[in-house]
Amino acid sequence: MTKKKNAPAWLMALPLYLFTLVFVLGPLVYMLVLSFLRRAEVWGVTGQFTLDNYKNILAPVYLRTFGESFRLAVVSTGIIALVGYPFGYFMARLRGRWKQAAMMALMIPFWTSSLIRLYGWIIILRSGGTLDQLLMGLGLTDGPLRMLYTYPAVVIGMVYALVPFMILAVYSSAEKMDWSLVEAARDLGASAPAAFFTVTFKLTLPGLLSGVILTFIPSMGLFFIADILGGNKVVLVGSVIQDQLTQAHNWPFAAALSVVLMLLTSAMIWLYRRVAHVKELEGLL
Repeated sequence: MTKKKNAPAWLMALPLYLFTLVFVLGPLVYMLVLSFLRRAEVWGVTGQFTLDNYKNILAPVYLRTFGESFRLAVVSTGIIALVGYPFGYFMARLRGRWKQAAMMALMIPFWTSSLIRLYGWIIILRSGGTLDQLLMGLGLTDGPLRMLYTYPAVVIGMVYALVPFMILAVYSSAEKMDWSLVEAARDLGASAPAAFFTVTFKLTLPGLLSGVILTFIPSMGLFFIADILGGNKVVLVGSVIQDQLTQAHNWPFAAALSVVLMLLTSAMIWLYRRVAHVKELEGLL
């Protein structure tokens, strides 16, 4: 009998390399090259090299847009961490059917389009909507609120759309934790809060950091949430990029904005890896 020769390892990985080259690296290189070209008079671009696209980003209006996007990402991520960490932690402590029910409740919203769910928030937040009727019925307000098309409405939309990623990240970290370490800390005289912050929080910190990255980076670019719930009052970098592509047809400037946004998010990932590496070294010591 003749033995079958296994295919070389590089040949088996070739489809993955081709996919990465064509659909990941190729568009990134194209966007980078496009950001250094000049816009044509009527349509498209010229082959002339220029740095004006990056110089224009330094204009106060675009710097304010980046600052607004960053501020919204920080606020949203902070609220998501406050909501998602306890949810993921206690979900990991559940047993049997309760854990399955909590996981199912977390997954069900993903079965519906995010746009449809955001339009549902319009019904809730609009003047005279569900939230107004509830607050007025409880006697907490005297008249309709103006929540829709405001900054808090955008924050609510961001938190609602991204909090499942924080919950799942924390849950995955807490699920793998050795709970006997917490019991050992309690047996040695540590109080419940002390055992939580010295043992539980440190062991679940990688999940929290992963959740921060999974929520902070998308919140910088989810401009459709700001468009739907904030109207024209909250303008993010993604909204500016869309306008440059669809209305101004200034593709090089849109590419330059995208490159800068990508560099900012890459810096966040690098910072996360550095913090995670330091925490890993502290755990080994």
